[in-house]
Amino acid sequence: MKKATMQQSAKGEVRIIAGLWRGRKLPVLTSQGLRPTGDRVKETLFNWLMPYIVDSECLDCFAGSGSLGFEALSRQAAKVTFLELEKAVAQQLSKNIQTLKCADRAQVVNQNSLQFLNQPQNQPHFDLVFLDPPFNFDLAEQAIALLDKNHWLRSQALIYVETEKDKGLNVPESWALLKEKNSGQVSYRLYQVEA
Repeated sequence: MKKATMQQSAKGEVRIIAGLWRGRKLPVLTSQGLRPTGDRVKETLFNWLMPYIVDSECLDCFAGSGSLGFEALSRQAAKVTFLELEKAVAQQLSKNIQTLKCADRAQVVNQNSLQFLNQPQNQPHFDLVFLDPPFNFDLAEQAIALLDKNHWLRSQALIYVETEKDKGLNVPESWALLKEKNSGQVSYRLYQVEA
């Protein structure tokens, strides 16, 4: 059986792979630095995450097209917070939330992801974090440090990190590397916070 895959077309659309909205296409604004996660990478990632998605609270940093967060919602995540700096891109995310009628489970924060993460938390919020920042700015490492320092992550939280290929990452000692793959010019990894 052929699986539906998530792809970006010339018209600026992403398609949801599976779940409630399987096959649904969402419009995406083209913006400088916007680089949606490739089809194969996304399919592999959500195969990795299958046992963990249902009822999870997720954070989609540097959300862009929102394809990772919307895929999580489609697969029964309890809630997704999308962080997006570009105002027009954030507005498109909000429109897509309205289209999918999931405003009770999703919110868009139009803010710099690093500024958002630089707020210390009294209690952890997230079970799953997607980190897929623009390449070549060392944003992934900065976000990783802030997630850890400011106590955003619940015990055994999962963190997906996508970077340019062969880029080393410094992560907290309490993070265990569960999965790691390369695809083209991209490296992607899944970490878990040890209990």
